[in-house]
Amino acid sequence: MVMEKIPCLDLKAQHQQIKAEVFELFEKVYEKTAFSGGPFVEEFEKNFTQYTQTRFAAGVSNGTTALHLAMLVLGIGEGDEVILPANTFIATAWGPSHAGATPVFVDCTSDTWQIDAKKIGEKITSKTKAVIGVHLYGQPCNIDAVEEICKKHNIFFIEDAAQAQGANYKGKRVGGFGEMACFSFYPGKNLGACGEAGGITTNNEKYIIHLQGLRNHGCKVRYYHDEVGYNYRMGGLEAASLIVKLKYLEEWNNKRRAIAKRYLSEIKNPKIKMQSQPEWADSVFHLFVVTTEDKDGFCDYLNQNNISPAFHYPVPCHLQKAYAHLGYKEGDFPNSEYLASHCVSLPMYAELSDSQVDHVINVINLYK
Repeated sequence: MVMEKIPCLDLKAQHQQIKAEVFELFEKVYEKTAFSGGPFVEEFEKNFTQYTQTRFAAGVSNGTTALHLAMLVLGIGEGDEVILPANTFIATAWGPSHAGATPVFVDCTSDTWQIDAKKIGEKITSKTKAVIGVHLYGQPCNIDAVEEICKKHNIFFIEDAAQAQGANYKGKRVGGFGEMACFSFYPGKNLGACGEAGGITTNNEKYIIHLQGLRNHGCKVRYYHDEVGYNYRMGGLEAASLIVKLKYLEEWNNKRRAIAKRYLSEIKNPKIKMQSQPEWADSVFHLFVVTTEDKDGFCDYLNQNNISPAFHYPVPCHLQKAYAHLGYKEGDFPNSEYLASHCVSLPMYAELSDSQVDHVINVINLYK
């Protein structure tokens, strides 16, 4: 029997399980016509604070606007610099850029592929206001190492937890370590909305009050605008889908962990390298990324064997055309550049069957 092609991500498989439950809550959103902000967003915010073990959460329109608002609430803007890894999705850099600040990139480590804390100090200047630590692929970065540098230099630490809903660092959920943590609920995330959505968690009441105003045209009282604000609210339908999905997130994350455990222990091919898993990091494996020397040949081989790979991310941030004006060049961040040109994402989602996982492992082990 020929194995049907295994997609890198299969959102339909997830949504088929919960369709009736989601649509039932959609009906309630319709009944209340609570389409922008409102009670369903507030319910999700309450549930998400409990899940992340934080005091406050603000639902917003997407993960990129979450990063933008975090910068604004911290007073970061024109003339300021924010340090972040070159190895991340570009939205991490958009946050500082949209606020008028300059993103300053540093390399990742060669094993965890996370921001290299040892490189941060070299980039700190009198203009540096914050460091964004990215929990890449669902794995927490080395929070203690980054926070130590931030405290030493009296600068802010912000978590980019866009890919890490439910991940743990030294036994504690990500989302409550930095001044704020920014989440994406893009449909393909471990916790993904039926549409675009994002969120911010914090333990600082002053921040959350400011965030609530900024996302809503800069006003706390309707039609009275205290500052220049933004239309960054979360929608009611998106919130409803997240309310339902949040109930299943731990189950889904644990299934991802089980699949990742098999990949990590059973893929024995020396031509394939995997992300190091430090003992302090409990990843939720939003992505399962490997590297190999012949990326194109490996991907052709996977496709020929009914496995669909993906690429996250083929161009590091510092070499993107959008940031050419910053003057970075090839060779500046060798680890990030190597990863970008050699990375391949394997199928990873909770609904993968044992036989599909068997197939992926067996095919990779036979790769020559």
